[in-house]
Amino acid sequence: MVEQSNTTDDRQKVWELIKDIKIALMVTTGEGGKLHGRPMAAMNKDFAGELWFASREGAPKLGEIADHSQVLLAYSEPKDQNYISVSGTAHSVRDPAKVKELWSEAMRVWFPKGPDDPGITLIKVTVETAEFWDAPSSAWVYAYGYAKARLTGEPPKHVGDNKVVNF
Repeated sequence: MVEQSNTTDDRQKVWELIKDIKIALMVTTGEGGKLHGRPMAAMNKDFAGELWFASREGAPKLGEIADHSQVLLAYSEPKDQNYISVSGTAHSVRDPAKVKELWSEAMRVWFPKGPDDPGITLIKVTVETAEFWDAPSSAWVYAYGYAKARLTGEPPKHVGDNKVVNF
């Protein structure tokens, strides 16, 4: 059974695991209940239980969020063997001051007019739960696990942390 937590330390660990991962896969519920995912870059500079994304006004994902506010954000950092899924409630937000607060020049690729672009709509995801798999990434740990599995037919007892964090 996966360990459950709601500690401040584990909430902070979720942020530590995702803050440097540039792209998450945002999954929404589309027409007919079909799931639809697309890559999105979070705009957060810090984390207080909300993740922020920018979208173009009128984008299909905004309609999907308006109809079904539950979203999943999937983060992956295979190099470090870190995998995180974040579930939450998403809402569209029109707030030019918040856009300016969160703006980074890298966003200009999608919004060439800059932070004053009237077509920017923010997506605020209020995090409800996150699950992470934080495994050691060293070659030695992997080799040990492989050898143990081959010799005993059993997986290693501890290959990292897997925890569900409630927000």
